[in-house]
Amino acid sequence: MSNSADSPEGPARRTSAWAVRGLTAAVFALAGLIFVTSANAAKGTDLRSDSSLLKLSDLIRQRSEKNAGLNDSAAAVRADIDALAQRDDGSTEAEDAKLKALEKTAGTTEITGGAVSVTLNDAPPDATANPGYPEPQPNDLVIHQQDLQAVVNALWQGGARGIQVMDQRLISTSAVRCVGNTLILQGRVYSPPYKVTAVGDPGRLKQALNDSTAIQNYQLYVKAYGLGWKVDENESVTLPGYSGTVDLHYAQPVK
Repeated sequence: MSNSADSPEGPARRTSAWAVRGLTAAVFALAGLIFVTSANAAKGTDLRSDSSLLKLSDLIRQRSEKNAGLNDSAAAVRADIDALAQRDDGSTEAEDAKLKALEKTAGTTEITGGAVSVTLNDAPPDATANPGYPEPQPNDLVIHQQDLQAVVNALWQGGARGIQVMDQRLISTSAVRCVGNTLILQGRVYSPPYKVTAVGDPGRLKQALNDSTAIQNYQLYVKAYGLGWKVDENESVTLPGYSGTVDLHYAQPVK
């Protein structure tokens, strides 16, 4: 003779009952969430543009504008410091000449000369494939980080004495990075079209652009889907010196 605890059906029935109760509670919770969301929508609340939801793009734009202001302030203060230091620093003419050469190499002083400007842009919103090419995917219609990097690398390879991306001078620690369809450069955010200007021998600069394998690949997308590509030659352009911070940040071991 056996009781219900010894029966193989007892535990199975108990487990089934708990599962049903848990599922029922989950269904009621989900239904409540749906009702609340529907009620908010019925009141006329715009779920996509609710002011209580701070958009990431707005935050990035605000920080970019703040960084631009801080960079301008830092540049003004640095200019005052340099002016005071040059009054009587006790250095010789040879040392001053060496310092100026280092500043020129570092990109902290302005340079003037012949230049080449390259402008890259996304394809038109209604872009379609030209005859003979497959229909584009979303990634085929926008400028990518490697496209900008290819232009900058080619211009350096062509002997550029200085390069400016948008309104910022590049230095050895500058990183050209893209997030989505925006460029993040030295704490600032930019949207296409992107303009890259290099001071140097225009002939060598344009030849370096033509010889770049990465740019040749980009040209295929220009022909297929209408990505923007424009090269301009200028007789004389002045690039401002880099005015941002030059402090290096590095990792330290945890003690």
